[in-house]
Amino acid sequence: MLDLLIQYEAPLRFGLFLAVFAALAAWEIAAPRRILLMPKARRWLANLGILIVNGVVVRAVAPAAAVGIAMVAEQRGIGLLHAVELPQPLEILLAVLALDLAIYLQHVMFHAVPLLWRLHRVHHADLDFDVTTGTRFHPIEILLSLAIKAAAIFLIGASVFAVLIFEIVLNLTSMFNHSNIRIPRLADAVLRLFIVTPDMHRVHHSIHRDETDRNFGFNLPWWDHLFGTYRAQPRSGHEKMVIGIPSFRDPRHCIRLPGMLLLPFLGARNNADARPEELPDSQTP
Repeated sequence: MLDLLIQYEAPLRFGLFLAVFAALAAWEIAAPRRILLMPKARRWLANLGILIVNGVVVRAVAPAAAVGIAMVAEQRGIGLLHAVELPQPLEILLAVLALDLAIYLQHVMFHAVPLLWRLHRVHHADLDFDVTTGTRFHPIEILLSLAIKAAAIFLIGASVFAVLIFEIVLNLTSMFNHSNIRIPRLADAVLRLFIVTPDMHRVHHSIHRDETDRNFGFNLPWWDHLFGTYRAQPRSGHEKMVIGIPSFRDPRHCIRLPGMLLLPFLGARNNADARPEELPDSQTP
């Protein structure tokens, strides 16, 4: 069974991606949380375009990606979980939890380190927030993320099956928690006890830094509670909050593929790298 999953990993992940993407896109049409401001076709072309670029880059650099890294670690017995005998369900659970914590810490680091923020701001420079925002990352960030994930896999000793599960869940939850869907308040309150919801993660895409630097989790909300980075709601409310970065409001850089690819390399002129609190009041929307 595992051999079949590994053999058909790419089509399996692609099929699940298409199914969940279509379901969330339909939900966004039927029950949107916010009114989108930017031309949808142009944004989707850019956001899905960079997803395709990333897929080509990753397959060219590391064809087997994280699953291949886990295979090497498993074959050589590298990592903490390979040094102990545990029931497989417990091993998978511990590995997935540890990998999720690693992604949380990586996310915090990409906000805290200026050079890494230049890459990560491509994700935050989206001027709207919907299911395609979850696919929008710079190729260099994707490669760095893969390197960090490789280090985590070797340290943890995550099995191939655990990594495959984690990768699938991460891809699907990234689309879910970026989607522009309306969830009843009570249902959202219950869901966010166990998973990052769109209303929880949308706070992280606020134009205000004290909100941007909160709610770093992608899958599980527990790390934000544990490390004190949780914020329940945006100050302006979900319908009125401004999405994006104050210094990047030009659609040429924010919702067009060439501008998105160049965005990390734009200099500090005109406050290009300033965070919200560092801008004069007149430049904050």
